[in-house]
Amino acid sequence: MLIYLAILLVAFITVYYLVPKFIPLVRDRGFIGKDMNKAKKTGVAELGGIPIFLGFVFGATFAIFYSTYLGLELDLLPFIAGILTIVIIGFIGTVDDMIGWKKGIRQWQHALFPVVAALPLMAVRVANPPLTIPFVGVLPGEYVLPFGVISFGIIYSLILVPIGVTGASNATNMLAGLNGLEASLSAMILGTLAIVAFFTGKIEALVIALAMVGALVAFLKYNWFPAKIFGGDGLTLMSGASIAVVAIIGDMEKLGVLLLILFFIEFYLKSRSKFQAESFGIPKGKYLTSPKKKGSLTHYFMFGKATEKRVVLRILAVQFVICLFVLLIAYLNTLMIIG
Repeated sequence: MLIYLAILLVAFITVYYLVPKFIPLVRDRGFIGKDMNKAKKTGVAELGGIPIFLGFVFGATFAIFYSTYLGLELDLLPFIAGILTIVIIGFIGTVDDMIGWKKGIRQWQHALFPVVAALPLMAVRVANPPLTIPFVGVLPGEYVLPFGVISFGIIYSLILVPIGVTGASNATNMLAGLNGLEASLSAMILGTLAIVAFFTGKIEALVIALAMVGALVAFLKYNWFPAKIFGGDGLTLMSGASIAVVAIIGDMEKLGVLLLILFFIEFYLKSRSKFQAESFGIPKGKYLTSPKKKGSLTHYFMFGKATEKRVVLRILAVQFVICLFVLLIAYLNTLMIIG
């Protein structure tokens, strides 16, 4: 327990102390974005994904050091492959942020680049293929077809793994735009997966989840309402990739899908406008009202006297219930396996 706590704290402390020094640096260099949910569009520092990236890397590197020299039992091959996938996607998101909002990587590129980032994870999974997929259950290891034998492990690695990484990283990039929303949702989802990984002995998944949770929670100190810094695509793409990686190497794909229910709803709502709708509200004083044509899940939470903070808390309350439901499913599944 102390080792796991240390990993979380390394990531947390790195981000907690780095962000205050980072904010004036990026502001001086002109990386400032408008806070769209405020009546007065104040400038907020951007590129918050960079300190999260560093916090995660330091936490994960500490785990590798501890595994090599002090006895933490980690299977370094899938662990490092998962980290590399997250790092590559974090780099892509940061480049997108630096180029500029709506001027950077295009939508089709957002779908393509995570496939490339998933390559390290795809290669590792071929050697240790899973035999289950969400909503289907146990599948044969091989299929005999007229033209030869096909291994399900290869199908999983070459098709389902990149789909999972791409889908999760882009999903977390859509339900965003309010102070503290992206980091909070991702921290809750990864925290839930970390709990399941702990009790099922999936140490590699647990460590990756803890490193990212530590970084995200520390970032919330500065990203919560009123935000002093935005996470941008560096945060959303990286945290989404982390969810996919943790679910894949921890054999928790079904739980990962359930935890992303709100993001599937957001995908449907955004698809109705061909992904042109924004998650922002219309500020009226300190309150937010939704557009007449609701194009985001956030708009459905802008009822009554809805401040930005209140909207975020309402969404987080729903996500919290989903997390509890997933933990209950995981617990019941464990009892069935033991029985």
